[in-house]
Amino acid sequence: MVKVKVSCAHQEGEFIPGITVLEAITQLCPDQAKEALVAEINGEVKDLTTKINNDCQIKPLTWNDEAGRRALRHSAAHVMAQAVKQLFPEAKLAIGPAIEDGFYYDFAVDNPFTPEDLEKISTCMEQIIDQDLAFIRQEMARDEARAYFVAKGEQYKVELIDDLPPDATISLYQQGDFVDLCAGPHIPSTGYIKAFKLLSVAGAYWRGDEKREMLQRIYGTAFANKSDLEAHLRLLEEAARRDHRKIGRELDLFSLQEEGPGFPFFHPKGMILRNELEAFWREEHRRAGYQEIRTPTILSQELWQKSGHWDHYRENMYFTEIDNRGFAIKPMNCPGGILVYKSRSHSYRELPLRLAEMGLVHRHERAGALHGLMRVRCFTQDDAHIFMLPSQITEEIKGVIDLIARIYQVFGFNYQVELSTKPENAMGSDDIWEEATASLKKALEEKGMEYKINEGDGAFYGPKIDFHLQDCLGRTWQCGTIQLDFLMPECFELDYIGEDGEKHRPVMIHRTCLGSIERFIGILIEHYAGAFPTWLAPVQVRILPITDHQSGYAKEVAVKLDQARIRAEVDGRNEKVGYKIRDAQLQKIPYMLIVGAKEIDNGTVAVRHRDQGDLGALTVDRFIQEIGREISEHRTGRGN
Repeated sequence: MVKVKVSCAHQEGEFIPGITVLEAITQLCPDQAKEALVAEINGEVKDLTTKINNDCQIKPLTWNDEAGRRALRHSAAHVMAQAVKQLFPEAKLAIGPAIEDGFYYDFAVDNPFTPEDLEKISTCMEQIIDQDLAFIRQEMARDEARAYFVAKGEQYKVELIDDLPPDATISLYQQGDFVDLCAGPHIPSTGYIKAFKLLSVAGAYWRGDEKREMLQRIYGTAFANKSDLEAHLRLLEEAARRDHRKIGRELDLFSLQEEGPGFPFFHPKGMILRNELEAFWREEHRRAGYQEIRTPTILSQELWQKSGHWDHYRENMYFTEIDNRGFAIKPMNCPGGILVYKSRSHSYRELPLRLAEMGLVHRHERAGALHGLMRVRCFTQDDAHIFMLPSQITEEIKGVIDLIARIYQVFGFNYQVELSTKPENAMGSDDIWEEATASLKKALEEKGMEYKINEGDGAFYGPKIDFHLQDCLGRTWQCGTIQLDFLMPECFELDYIGEDGEKHRPVMIHRTCLGSIERFIGILIEHYAGAFPTWLAPVQVRILPITDHQSGYAKEVAVKLDQARIRAEVDGRNEKVGYKIRDAQLQKIPYMLIVGAKEIDNGTVAVRHRDQGDLGALTVDRFIQEIGREISEHRTGRGN
């Protein structure tokens, strides 16, 4: 009999065809067999129960591999669906994928799931896991699979089958008496799931379409062991404590109103925070040689057709009509910046020309995707567009990298870098994309920066470098971006007069540092848990008179602070000073100045810091000097 050759972790063996992947791993590299969840067979992720009938290379994938984690969590979603069907037989199954840090499953049920229901489902899942039921894969002809789910009354599965390509393989997975439509892969059996937790229930439109029916989505998570699960749950608790929507309400920074879904309202204190952030941004850009512009929010339909947004981004845009002419509310600032450049002629001596804009943009997001300040329908991009000579590309990209790094350092953020390449719906030729991508790589490598390639995720007009900053909880957020564009200058016929007196085409960089101002504020709220560094804090100092007798002195101190451009307020309530201190702490105010009879006699204030406690007595002038230096230097640290 002809045997198949199998290699695994530099070990090779010959086996009778039909051996399973797990059996081969057990014989070739037994140390890895105990930890394996799924495996790569010639680069394709498969079940460990897959039979080997041809020569191949196999690679065991464990919890330490993303594909291993996804398989375990996806299998946990199937176990949850099985439990739901046992407890609620009338429930209809939709989809149940693994997601980052967990899984979910969507169900159609007559009544929303309650917290008590989740407890019952969790108990039932534990029973299914204890049974150690095997995940068994079977493949069916399309008609047979369709008829099976029609007979079961599972209309969502039928719709999924109908939408699969004609040549698609239809596969089902079974554990016990539960069968689900699924491409896989899965772990060998339910007993592999060692630690899970059901987290919450939310409404979700079928296929994310607001015109379709609302389903019930149960979220859960699963980990390799209970200690990792407990650590993750603690992290979730801390994230909930830092939720920017909760803190935004408590500190009266912003609100979200039913009258404007996805359109946040900034309150006075939130505007102070926002204005300080924008002032910092403007000063950094002034130093880096940028000039600020402002472009209209509504521009003609023809402009967006010319820029390519009409063909590539129209479903995310809002439209209106003025004087029987079509217009669009801008989703991006670049066409406006291009028109500013195009408004007059330019010499090569002017380039690079760096035009920065705090531009308000509107993009249509589905209602189910909206999330506080993190996902909104209108936001301000800290945009800039750099028009330059081809010879200036590398140095300009490096300059933007330096600017972004400098800004993130002020907030104590670490970051990771990704290079995103040509997407499927891209404009332009492969040659132009290869040249642009090579230019970005060159700049990154000359800066000595580590980066990873994100295939196919570039903008439709050019490749980009994305900066993913990391907050104090280890979460990453994509904020800064650098996009290199050879195409829009061509579309808009941009030019400059070269040294030879002839017209030439400039190259363009689109870039942001903070990304969305609204989103960045949301990130800062969660990073600092509302305890902003002094230079950003809406109220920097609260003055606390011990009794009414010190109210006049407290107001005098407040006037001096105001004259020094320090944001201060007096707590003149008829409350004990301990109560006032606790309230100031809850409001995350950086400094409290306590004034009593002794402070009046000595012309001082008793200084208390929200984190460091009592700092002793200082004269008002000395305090102003010290806090002024802290503010001007933008001193900060990592989140609390």
